[in-house]
Amino acid sequence: MIIIRLKGGLGNQMFQYALYLQLKALGREVKVDEVSGFVDDKQRDPALFDMFGITYDKAGNEEVIDITDSHMDLFSRIKRKLFGRKNHEYIDESGNFDPKVLEMETAYLNGYFQSAKYFTDKDVLEQLRREYSFDQDKVLVSDKSWELYRQIRQTESVSIHVRRGDYLEPGTVETFGGICDTDYYKRAIDIMLQRFPNAEFYVFTSDKEWCEQNVSGKRFHMVDTGEENADAVDMYLMSLCKHHILANSSFSWWSAWINDDPSKTVIVPGKWLNNKPMNDIYTDRMEKI
Repeated sequence: MIIIRLKGGLGNQMFQYALYLQLKALGREVKVDEVSGFVDDKQRDPALFDMFGITYDKAGNEEVIDITDSHMDLFSRIKRKLFGRKNHEYIDESGNFDPKVLEMETAYLNGYFQSAKYFTDKDVLEQLRREYSFDQDKVLVSDKSWELYRQIRQTESVSIHVRRGDYLEPGTVETFGGICDTDYYKRAIDIMLQRFPNAEFYVFTSDKEWCEQNVSGKRFHMVDTGEENADAVDMYLMSLCKHHILANSSFSWWSAWINDDPSKTVIVPGKWLNNKPMNDIYTDRMEKI
């Protein structure tokens, strides 16, 4: 059996679920541990069902304990002392694609697995495109959202994702901070304007004050629908844009992936993290700057 530890935000969970489908397509028995990854993360919860109605086989507590050899009874503790721990946990430390993951028969997979190389099966890709889709009549509730929808569809729309917030907090800024700075966005915008002189930019962010000072102008539209299901609205509207300027964020990665238009331009930062090379997060359809 293989158990995947669900953790992180929506974009992270989308990568983990994609790997889940790929492993099932390879004939593995796969389940999802949707408890352990959120015990120490009170800000996040399993999000795939609420967002997309996605279900999966769930691992029970005993199954997680068995595969990680974590039984706390006296006999098990003595056995570990004598013979060592038979822990099948695999930790995704490098951040890059590891083909061994797709060869495993027994494993507790703990990581983000952020690479399209983990889900290459044609049927898996088709299923992901079906499941990672939105019912616009359910997602777009307000008049403001529908107006943005119309504008995005009718213009040479370019999404700009600016993620700051948690990326600036101690413990996180060391990994994510300082990559998508003002210079990155200015260069990306210049490229878009050179290629698409009529471009209109739709800015998705939780830091509107910074964007108004650094990513603004006549052609720029701050996306703020005020709807409760903000993540669904943002990802859906972002995916509808014809071109994309990504942050180093799995949320904008998936928003651009959902847009399957072969003529799209996707600009990404040349570095994804500060502390490790994430070479395999990039796809052939992305342009690094």
